[in-house]
Amino acid sequence: MAAAPQTFDLIFFGGTGDLAMRKLLPALYYRFRDSRGTQGWRIISAGRQPLSRDEYLAYVAEHCRRFIPAADLDETAWSAFMHQLEYVRIDARDAAGYADLANRLQNSAERVRVFYLSTAADLFADICRNLAQAGLVTPLSRVVLEKPLGRDLASATEINEQVGAIFNESQIFRIDHYLGKEAVQNLIALRFGNAIIEPLWSRASVRDVQITIAETVGVEGRGEFYDRAGAMRDMMQNHLLQLLCIVAMEPPSSIDPDAMRDEKLKVLRTLKPFSPEDVRNKTVRGQYRAGAIDGKPVPGYLNEDGIGADSCTETFVALKAELGNWRWAGVPFFLRTGKRMQERLAEIVVNFRSVPHAILPMAAAGGDNRLVIRLQPDEGIKLYLSVKVPGDEMRVRTVPLDLDFAEAFQTRQWDAYERLLVDVIQGKLTLFMRRDELDAAWRWIDPIHAAWHDSGDRPKPYAAGTWGPTASSALIVREGLSWREDA
Repeated sequence: MAAAPQTFDLIFFGGTGDLAMRKLLPALYYRFRDSRGTQGWRIISAGRQPLSRDEYLAYVAEHCRRFIPAADLDETAWSAFMHQLEYVRIDARDAAGYADLANRLQNSAERVRVFYLSTAADLFADICRNLAQAGLVTPLSRVVLEKPLGRDLASATEINEQVGAIFNESQIFRIDHYLGKEAVQNLIALRFGNAIIEPLWSRASVRDVQITIAETVGVEGRGEFYDRAGAMRDMMQNHLLQLLCIVAMEPPSSIDPDAMRDEKLKVLRTLKPFSPEDVRNKTVRGQYRAGAIDGKPVPGYLNEDGIGADSCTETFVALKAELGNWRWAGVPFFLRTGKRMQERLAEIVVNFRSVPHAILPMAAAGGDNRLVIRLQPDEGIKLYLSVKVPGDEMRVRTVPLDLDFAEAFQTRQWDAYERLLVDVIQGKLTLFMRRDELDAAWRWIDPIHAAWHDSGDRPKPYAAGTWGPTASSALIVREGLSWREDA
């Protein structure tokens, strides 16, 4: 297994936050454990809480360890990992507060230095400016920006201009953790490493593509943030569009960062723009009401903490996207995402066209081939083929060829953040969004938001624990299709 460099400084802004405890520190623990106790790491968490180092370590023990399965906890490795952690109190907007951080980082300019901004995007510019004023930005520095970056193209442009005044583009890592998932990496390998796939990967063979990211959770204590963002900004503008890019991109000339990102940018630029009429006919936005998840009652969105009593923020989006190029002309891409859904699920489904002349009795539910790339809760790839059922009659049924990563490779899969943190430290930009990609995504999303706002319509209600508003099914049924919602 590849490891992170032997020496680096990693500074988390938002170091006491949910993302640090749930994902970032566990990912670093795994890398530390599997690197056999590297001593050249230094991890500094920056936050507003007035904590001593011992108090912070106790906080990590309480809030972070529960996200690491007991079977993966090596107490010796955990204790050694905790020795790498420090804490510094910083108000992100107060330049004076950076002096303590500067003191801790003095005489270490030759080390890789990563600033991970796990904060609200409106703090990014202040943090970068204060880091520069404190003399903390070196040629080996990198900055990681969490999504959503801005609320629209104008705000994203402003943030990028301000961050770009401190860090050059090769130092800026705009993270989308879905690109670090093993199944997405395998989709790249499947597409560009197998000669039998490429001839089928176009409008001639593909009928439609469905990309779903469904969550059973609600706003999880992030009500104030989520009410400003909504499903379109929080999920569609980044995660789903990036997955669409990986599916639809042309083969790049190499695996080099800019070669890959050039092709993703072309996809974003070929997305057909939405007119107000298109928004009415090709998009669905919803908001969950009270319901039940796994048999337990849950409140509606308007009753969650931090949510405005008359909020029109969407918790569900489904839309039909189309690409204006030769490879994908006429192939609909159906994207949907939502909270408080029936099942936690993230997958890409590529449905292939039927055989041109059916001579065999196909299953009533359809004997078409499809490729399913599952991202969560488990990761794997299934290719559904029609085969004969054993017996004397010619009965045909669709069955999957199943690639289960855990079973096939008998090794622990890296978490997405684990892979991406290592890539940041090693300076690999391939799996991170370039600025022009971000701009193109916002440029496509903004007219949809504007049309929703101008219409004055409220999001369509759906009960928690379902697959979203009924209008979402109607969106795809009009094409003679249906969402894949079976296992």
